[in-house]
Amino acid sequence: MTLDETPRARTDEDDQLASLYTDLAAVDLYPLWTITRDLLTPAPRPRSVPWLWRARVLTELAERALRLVPVERGGERRVLSLGNPGLAGQPYAAGTLWGAIQCLGPGETAPAHRHTPGAIRFILSGDGVATTVDGDVCDMHPGDLVLTPSWNWHDHSSTSDGPMLWFDGLDLPMIEALDAVFFEPYPDVRQPGAEPHNRSEAEAGPGPRFVSGAVRDVLTTEHSPLLVYRWPDTDRELSRLAAESGAPLVSLEYVNPETGASVLPTMSCGMHRFVPGAKTLPVRRTGNSVFVVHRGSGWSVIDGQRFDWSAGDMFVVPSWAAVEHTSGEGADLFSISDTPVLRALGLHRELTLDAAQQVTGVFTPANLDTVSV
Repeated sequence: MTLDETPRARTDEDDQLASLYTDLAAVDLYPLWTITRDLLTPAPRPRSVPWLWRARVLTELAERALRLVPVERGGERRVLSLGNPGLAGQPYAAGTLWGAIQCLGPGETAPAHRHTPGAIRFILSGDGVATTVDGDVCDMHPGDLVLTPSWNWHDHSSTSDGPMLWFDGLDLPMIEALDAVFFEPYPDVRQPGAEPHNRSEAEAGPGPRFVSGAVRDVLTTEHSPLLVYRWPDTDRELSRLAAESGAPLVSLEYVNPETGASVLPTMSCGMHRFVPGAKTLPVRRTGNSVFVVHRGSGWSVIDGQRFDWSAGDMFVVPSWAAVEHTSGEGADLFSISDTPVLRALGLHRELTLDAAQQVTGVFTPANLDTVSV
């Protein structure tokens, strides 16, 4: 109010309007005219924020959990979930995606169960562990992608004398938002394993297991019948794409060899190879993504903030955030995204910007320097 303005006298109409709002609140009604701008925003406004978790922190805390926390029925899994600070304490990496590091010790079995959320495993380190998916024993090695689709029984068992760590990606927040979460423990601790192992690999048809870039047109409600995608195959395909294109970045998406669709109806899985000196233009996409650095180092600028990353780090790119990548030595990054759902609903959008973003800050990740390990 300026000096030449005088307070307006309160009218009877003001009192009636105040009474209306009080009565609306009392019966759990909301006047749209007061909240339209919060609901219908010009662009996506996700609650999750760009964030990064250091491999050193993840590994050290996983090792402590291995020593202190048993895997048994009840707890079911020894998992450290990525909690995005923008989600008010929820254990989710983004509004639609769960990301976590799971660890299994020598000779342990993580009990069998099934649930409606679909899951993937990207193996970080270790060997001698298998995931049994509906009776198919799938051996796991670093760099492999293993699927545990919705409502498939699965358990994890180790015959190794050392630990194994892997990245867990689930559509749990999405399924929870749809009020469609179901969970059921298996009658025994583990399923009877069938011989030979890796049946889905032997039975997989001749169709391609990857597409260059990303799936654009094929949609299905079925998951891939192939449950394991091996790192040597992925590495070979990335090398072929890089040699053919000469581009600073090549990407592939893992696909259902029978249909060419994304491996799960709710999540896509991809791998991205940066050649040394690679630099990309910023891109905006609807939908959330979680990245896991498989090898190499570099940095990403997400909505103006620089995130430096190296092998084992994990970071989140929220929906419609502008993201660009740079790698001096070269790198391979694994990713999950909710893109299949956005495509199925006709909500997928993508926009490449004309120039690099101005860096307004550098992200400082949490560390354990002040924590006793």
